[in-house]
Amino acid sequence: MTIRVVEWSTGYLGAMAIEAIDNRPELELVGVHVSDPAKVGVDAGRLAGLDRDLGVAATDDRASLLALEPDVVVYTAETETRFTAAIEDFTEFLRAGIDVVASGPVLFQYPHGTLPNEMIETVVAAGREGGATLHVNGIDPGFANDVLPLAMTSLSRRIDHIRVGEIADYSVYHQGETMRRLFGFGGPMGTLPPLLRPGMLAAGWGSVVRQLAAALDVTLDEPLVERHERLPAERDLSLLACEVPAGTQAALRFELVGQVDGKDRIVLEHVTRTAADQAPDWPRPDHGDGCYRIEITGEPTMRVEFGHHAEHGDHNVSGMLITAMRLVNAVEAVVAAEPGLAFAKDLPMITGRGLMTT
Repeated sequence: MTIRVVEWSTGYLGAMAIEAIDNRPELELVGVHVSDPAKVGVDAGRLAGLDRDLGVAATDDRASLLALEPDVVVYTAETETRFTAAIEDFTEFLRAGIDVVASGPVLFQYPHGTLPNEMIETVVAAGREGGATLHVNGIDPGFANDVLPLAMTSLSRRIDHIRVGEIADYSVYHQGETMRRLFGFGGPMGTLPPLLRPGMLAAGWGSVVRQLAAALDVTLDEPLVERHERLPAERDLSLLACEVPAGTQAALRFELVGQVDGKDRIVLEHVTRTAADQAPDWPRPDHGDGCYRIEITGEPTMRVEFGHHAEHGDHNVSGMLITAMRLVNAVEAVVAAEPGLAFAKDLPMITGRGLMTT
């Protein structure tokens, strides 16, 4: 069965998704939504950076795209600064009977315990009304801290502690606003950046800790525990996204902890540097300049370090590609899922069927 797909947005991630949709044998690209008037009428292949047309012209007319009656929308539009608008989009699509796979808002990766029940139920009800499903995922929050660690737990006889995390050099990270405003890089050490204000780590990554707990049938203490450390730059740094003068924030380590009876059980950790020589005592990748690491203590004790890099780019490029591919490759499973919200812990195994080169 051919699955008819509309791609929603053609930014960096959306362009990758268009090529991915075109590559999957069971998917047919039937429409593309853009918000930039300059892109209206441009063929999707050109917007994706391909050397050929795909025969699908981009449009900003949402009604015309819904009139195509697609089976699914691959939604890669920016969501974190337009949370309400994204949820309104989702509910409209779901009520129209259109499944959605989306890269955000990340809270919907597993919203229970983080978002109000009324908000969750609004989306679930829209899915039931239209017989459609929403799935939000990516790389982090996403595959590296839900699918991968849960697959590892299938090898366990006893689980005492799970730690999932990212160890990364953000000196080549592209998102200047995120780096400066949210994370606080280049900002004064005396001012706490928004990310580290009470409750913010739980809002951003609580879905990770709570989904792992739900999948393992564990009841966590509430609220989740937040911890962090920051270090100043020892010299002026010029990053791809921002400047980091000496003495301003340059390195960040945080944990979001799910405890049971006051004891750490499930930990989400991020170790973020902006120069390779920073914080020598903090965790480092075994290989390369960045990784996702999963450590499960128990019987047996296991550790996996997951690294990636693009064919013609750095790990930030491949991180975006992984997010796009996780969404597109999940389309078939999401279309087959029960209406409402579909979580990584509940979907069947998703593979790259049909993608091996010949």
